[in-house]
Amino acid sequence: MVLLTATGCAGPPESPTAPTPPSGAAAETSASGIDVLFLSMMVAHTEQTLQIVRLGLDRTADPEIRTLIAAIEVTEADELSTMRGWLRDAGPSAMAAAARHDHSGHSDALAGLARLRAAPAGEVNRVLLDVLSAHQRTAAKLADAQLSAGTSARVRELARRVEQSRTAEVALMAKLATAPPSGP
Repeated sequence: MVLLTATGCAGPPESPTAPTPPSGAAAETSASGIDVLFLSMMVAHTEQTLQIVRLGLDRTADPEIRTLIAAIEVTEADELSTMRGWLRDAGPSAMAAAARHDHSGHSDALAGLARLRAAPAGEVNRVLLDVLSAHQRTAAKLADAQLSAGTSARVRELARRVEQSRTAEVALMAKLATAPPSGP
C-alpha cells in the first residue's frame, strides 16, 4: 500500500472494515477502508506533530519559529479532533484500527523528538526545523496518496487541505532555516 510506505509505519497493513458507501448525501460522510486507514494514520501522525511542536515551543526563543509552530499546533489540534470524531462515527472497527496504528511505533518521529531534546541551545532552531519539515513532508505525502485513493468526499477534502498546508509549512520552514536568527 502506498500509504504505509509513505509513513514508515511498522507492521503489516490491516484493512479495517467499513460499510459500503451509500448513495446520496450519506455518501459524503461515509468512509471506506482506505479512508479509515488514512484517518488512523493521520491521527497518529498528528499526535506526533503536536509532541514535536510542544517541545519546540519549550526549546526555541525565535519569535518567527514560535509563531509558525504555535499556528501548527492550533491547526493540527483542530484537525485531530475532527479526525477522531470521524473515526468514532465510522464505528468500532475504525476505532480499533486507529488504536492499532497509534501503538504500532513510529521510529522516525521518536528519533526526531530525541534529536530535538538533545540539541544544544545553539542548534535547537536548525534541528527543530529539520525534524518538523521532514515530519510535515510525510504528512503531505500521506494526504496526496489519499487524494488518489480515498472515497469519502470530506476525507479527501481534509487530505487536500493537509497536503496544501503541510507543503506551505515546509516551504516556510526552508526560508526560516536560511534566515538569520531573529530571537534573543
